[in-house]
Amino acid sequence: MLPLLLVTVVAVRHRLVLAEGFGHLATARWPWLLAAACATCLTWVAAACTRQGAVVERLPRRRLLATQFAAGAANHLLPTGLGASAVNLRFMAVCGLPLARSSAALALYLLAESVGRLALLGALLIAFPDALRLGTLLPEGVVGPLLIVAGAVPFVAAGVLALAPRLRATLASFLRTALGEARSVHALPARALALWGGALAFPALQTAVLVLVGESLGLPVPAAHMAVAYLAATVAVALVPTPGGIGSVEAALVVALVAAGGPAAVATAVVLAFRLMTVWLPLLPGALTLAALVRMKVI
Repeated sequence: MLPLLLVTVVAVRHRLVLAEGFGHLATARWPWLLAAACATCLTWVAAACTRQGAVVERLPRRRLLATQFAAGAANHLLPTGLGASAVNLRFMAVCGLPLARSSAALALYLLAESVGRLALLGALLIAFPDALRLGTLLPEGVVGPLLIVAGAVPFVAAGVLALAPRLRATLASFLRTALGEARSVHALPARALALWGGALAFPALQTAVLVLVGESLGLPVPAAHMAVAYLAATVAVALVPTPGGIGSVEAALVVALVAAGGPAAVATAVVLAFRLMTVWLPLLPGALTLAALVRMKVI
């Protein structure tokens, strides 16, 4: 019952967003929304492929796919991807993988997904260098502090490791396990293809959902520019510890679409409809699936 209670709390707190999103969907062109719904469903297939590609053992396909659907709901209830990570760690443990190897597989998945998203964004920026006016996305005076913080992080991490030998030993052991798992996975062409193909397909499908929703609501921004705006916004908010990016993703997407040349009102409508389709509508069935998988001891 806890997932259902959390879904209810989140929905009540954001009831105005939900109501406004439903209102905008009523004016959308439904063929585009149907295509966006199909692309949303395919994101769970892409996530399942990437998860399978991160481990050598064959995972049960139907349970793996159901777990990714449930993990999406859990991801919107806990910050910074902790929900999905916890669900997948438990699933791999039930499948018989030791904690060290399942943790290494999770790290490999996160690395591949990040590389795939950045690679897709880089390719689009090279192909469409004028797609996004990046200067409008950052407030004045924020670049300097960001660079200072980014430069200080490696030194702080090195200092912590130097002062904590047990932590250093634990990290070294984990890295050995992770590297060994990565070598084993890449020794199998099918696993490597699933890992990197899924890692590229997942952000590409998410981007396609936003583009299709934008077309349904008549956003006057080229599809490639919408894709760049989405990828840039999601990369920018990746470190914001909010459940499922709720709040931060909406704000960043609106700013990015406006920076790409869209009117503020239409961009807001597109983001609301996009988040309604990718977050709010799957949330309740995802929570029910999560509860069912727990009762069935799949996770």
